[in-house]
Amino acid sequence: MKTKIYSLAKQPIGDLDLNTEVFGLEVRQDIIKLAIDWQLAKARAGTHLTRTVSEVSGTTKKPFKQKGTGNARQGSLRSAQMRGGGVAHGPVLRSHATALPKKVRRLAMCHALSAKLAEGKLIVLEDLKLPSAKTSAATAVMKNFEGRSFFVVDGSELNKDFALATRNLHNIVTVPQIGANVYDIVKHDVVMLTKDALTALEARLTNA
Repeated sequence: MKTKIYSLAKQPIGDLDLNTEVFGLEVRQDIIKLAIDWQLAKARAGTHLTRTVSEVSGTTKKPFKQKGTGNARQGSLRSAQMRGGGVAHGPVLRSHATALPKKVRRLAMCHALSAKLAEGKLIVLEDLKLPSAKTSAATAVMKNFEGRSFFVVDGSELNKDFALATRNLHNIVTVPQIGANVYDIVKHDVVMLTKDALTALEARLTNA
């Protein structure tokens, strides 16, 4: 399986062989969804918390006498049924992370990349060298490519000039290859991989 390599000016430079184990799979949306659900669950803070009866500030005195008032008996103003009282069965501090085998995560990444390639939304770039580390330079370059949003993956080292130039652009996310993930691949309209990123990803995803 071959694909073209482009410069940032969208000039074709040459051809490159793609690993069919990573980019040539028949897309499985169910596996992709498993990985996205796992990723989003793991990203949740889990800092939601309500106070129970024992944690609410207030008196321990009985609100009124047991008998003779005509009201239902009450033992505490901090009970869940009282205004300002504790909350019964409320959320507590916890982790929302779930378990997903590494092989399934790796497979989901391969399916996500295969899906982008099949849609014609995966572009391989020679490198991310800009004439200057300015937002205007990055904007001018990205106008060469059609897409609502871009997920740009560099090699093991992120090109600092490109990262600086694009950090104020809301529709471009730039990461080193270790930051490539299923959610961002699916979320963004176009995925861009540098030659170094492509080599690293193929090695990472084919070594079980």
